Amino acid sequence: MKYDDIYLHAYATMRELKAGLARYFAFYNTLRPHQSLEDRTPDAVYFGSGDMKQVA
Repeated sequence: MKYDDIYLHAYATMRELKAGLARYFAFYNTLRPHQSLEDRTPDAVYFGSGDMKQVA
């Protein structure tokens, strides 16, 4: 999160930081695919059909 958002935007106020982090977390959970989740988003795994294979 620091390298993907905070350091890139250098927020000046706490209000800007909170708004920026809200946007980042929304992106991270809904749009950004994760390799460990078979290129699915966390929201797709948590709220979706659960098509992932169970490990262990």
